[in-house]
Amino acid sequence: MTESPFVRVLLRVGTWLVLGFLYLPLVILAVYAFNESRALAWPPPGLTLHWFGEAAANPAVRAAFLNSIIAGSAATAIALVLGTLASLAVQRFAFFGRDTIAFALVLPIALPGVITGIALQTTFKTMGLNFGLMTIIIGHATFCVVIAYNNVVARLRRLPRTPEEASADLGADSWMTFRHITLPGMGTALLSGGLLSFALSFDEIIVTLFTAGAGTQTIPIWIFASIQRPTELPVVNVVALVLLLLSVIPVYLAQRIAGETAGVTR
Repeated sequence: MTESPFVRVLLRVGTWLVLGFLYLPLVILAVYAFNESRALAWPPPGLTLHWFGEAAANPAVRAAFLNSIIAGSAATAIALVLGTLASLAVQRFAFFGRDTIAFALVLPIALPGVITGIALQTTFKTMGLNFGLMTIIIGHATFCVVIAYNNVVARLRRLPRTPEEASADLGADSWMTFRHITLPGMGTALLSGGLLSFALSFDEIIVTLFTAGAGTQTIPIWIFASIQRPTELPVVNVVALVLLLLSVIPVYLAQRIAGETAGVTR
């Protein structure tokens, strides 16, 4: 079917309108990160790199970045282990209630973050746990498991069973078959799931607000607290721009590695 010139123009205009709606705020944020003035005035009176130095020298920013990296890495590791085990159980074995368990495994990603945060906070208080980096990691792992599970289970559905059956026929035990046959086949799914989990954890704020201690800040928590102070706005813009770039990289890599099987986000 041949499209008329009017339809082609309309589609192009619609595409640019959608892209502008999605990305214009990010462009404005990027410009303000180089604004030489502390005030948000458009257009900026001048451009400078001064605030990047201010952000790098800020000890609170460095500590928050370190906490975000630790929390994201630990939550991703937990999610990969638990998500892989759950996906193997659901996809490779038949048992009563399997469909219900599969639904329960993906439900946390659909729940509102505030509900998850309240539930986790109540649980931690009931168990007498001290709020801090460890509770943040546990909280983030609860929804990162879903990302890992969805990526791995989708890959397992596409992997043929014949190599595993052949390995068993040749005398290999379950662990050897998993290590030499199943695990290499899941490799890119694990990598993409890990990248997405880290990206999701790195910029998570809702659950973090309910699970962080009074003296523990991640980068999103620091931004949330600092944006209410006008004098901190230039540094906040710089940190937000860096956070944006750091979040885009793993998502892009995950999409390149696993394509459609990595398309699960909060």
